[in-house]
Amino acid sequence: MSRRKSITVLVDRYTVPAEDPEFRSPEPTTQTEYHVIEALRGLGYAVEVLPLGESVSDLVARLERARPRLVFNLTEEFYGDRCHDRNVAALLELMRIPFTGTGAGGLTLCRDKGLCKRLLNAHRVRVPEFLTCVPGYPVKVSMSFPFPAVVKPLFGDGSDGISNASVVENAERLVQRVQFVHGRIGQPAIVEEYIEGREIYVTVLGNRRLRVLPPRELRFNRKDGNAPLLSTYYVKFNDEYRRKWQIEFGDAELDAAIAQNIARTCKRVYRALQIRDYGRIDLRLTPQGKAVVLEANPNPDLAYGEEVAEAAEKAGIAYDNLIERIVRAGLDRRP
Repeated sequence: MSRRKSITVLVDRYTVPAEDPEFRSPEPTTQTEYHVIEALRGLGYAVEVLPLGESVSDLVARLERARPRLVFNLTEEFYGDRCHDRNVAALLELMRIPFTGTGAGGLTLCRDKGLCKRLLNAHRVRVPEFLTCVPGYPVKVSMSFPFPAVVKPLFGDGSDGISNASVVENAERLVQRVQFVHGRIGQPAIVEEYIEGREIYVTVLGNRRLRVLPPRELRFNRKDGNAPLLSTYYVKFNDEYRRKWQIEFGDAELDAAIAQNIARTCKRVYRALQIRDYGRIDLRLTPQGKAVVLEANPNPDLAYGEEVAEAAEKAGIAYDNLIERIVRAGLDRRP
């Protein structure tokens, strides 16, 4: 097969099954790497799987030998640290190898939740009131800070360090939870105003011209007792837990004017944070119809059946077509 139809898929080493290093198993799986690689092969691409280990020099040598036409970047960490995802992108940029997804600059802006919110404030995007708390310094909470509040790891990803206990009702509980994040998670903490309302996820595709896909919603149908209020790990990944608490993912039915406003907001976020090719914006829609942006996710999960793929399907974009669009966006950046 010609080099024009070859793609290197860069994956985290821990995702590679020892018994199937080329991701060729016909057995059904929920793993993103299988879905993306299968789609690429179905589109006629020759796929080389390149696991990212702990040797930069080895990675550089393998990339130099292969000189791939395009890297489909599915990495999320390096040395076990998710903050290093930007450094993987930076290395590809330095080597002038085109790759899919957000570059080093955008990954840096989105990773630090405090920096991200300050930048969005400057772009007139509504975000929760917040403060950051660094280990070794006293936690100072102003009398006017709104409660309840949510305490999260500053550089967290995928609901890391977030549970029902992350919602705090007063300054004393806030300090205790911040200390937990500092001690158990080993990160600075960000404390955000808790926003009451509907949780909406919006996928955006493209670069020069952006396309906003139909929004998705995470519905917390039970409000009693200890019912979950946040998108925790169990909410995202545990089917039994969702059934117990009547939690559902589905299409978001929105008033046309509100949907239009959300689309404009998400485009502004996407451009301000230098997200590329595809991204997902998480927000809360208040009872008054105000959109409050919680997080921006560059390179979100592309697994079939997850939020990005579901939104694409709702928009009439089949999964293979979605992957092809991302490939084409990456190839457009060839030097």
